[in-house]
Amino acid sequence: MSSEDALLIALVNVETATIGHMISHGFMSPELQCILPDICICGPALTVSLPEDDGYSLPFALQAARKGDVLVIERLNDNYHACWGAVMTVAAQQVGIAAVILDGYITDISVMMSAQFPVWCKGRSPLTTKRGKTGGAVNTKITCAGVVVNPGDIILADENGVLSLSKEEMAGLLEQALEIQRQEPLIIEKLKQGISLADIYGL
Repeated sequence: MSSEDALLIALVNVETATIGHMISHGFMSPELQCILPDICICGPALTVSLPEDDGYSLPFALQAARKGDVLVIERLNDNYHACWGAVMTVAAQQVGIAAVILDGYITDISVMMSAQFPVWCKGRSPLTTKRGKTGGAVNTKITCAGVVVNPGDIILADENGVLSLSKEEMAGLLEQALEIQRQEPLIIEKLKQGISLADIYGL
């Protein structure tokens, strides 16, 4: 097992909000929410940049995908068009995409929910991308929901939101995050015993 594989397996047990106690950067805008409940995914970023109503580069991104990649889509100059729907969902599942993160809109949400395919997005729109375009780019540095994402950065996403960091930084935070989470049940048990939070924290 590679060091990256081991890191990804361990990170699935870490909540984004736990790391939110530790750092303040790398978190995408909280307006991005997952369409499915109780989901946590982690994987390397496969980046795509799409301008306006142009979805031309998405099929090329899927050609470049490795199993377990998280497709991160930057929506340039657009706050109306859905770039992701039923056909793209099936195509992504066929190549092993773990999830999609996009700072824009989707359509055909029922298909994604039925397929249990996790997508973090801003919401839904019936206005979709058009054929006959030739723009966009694959596997370049992008900015998604306020965060710069490089190809291969590690994406951790769950019910609380989306975090993107380099593999090295994510690895450096892992043990502390796991320790914080090991302590939480102990704190809750003390609270149930009637001990005040101030006393628990030694305030």
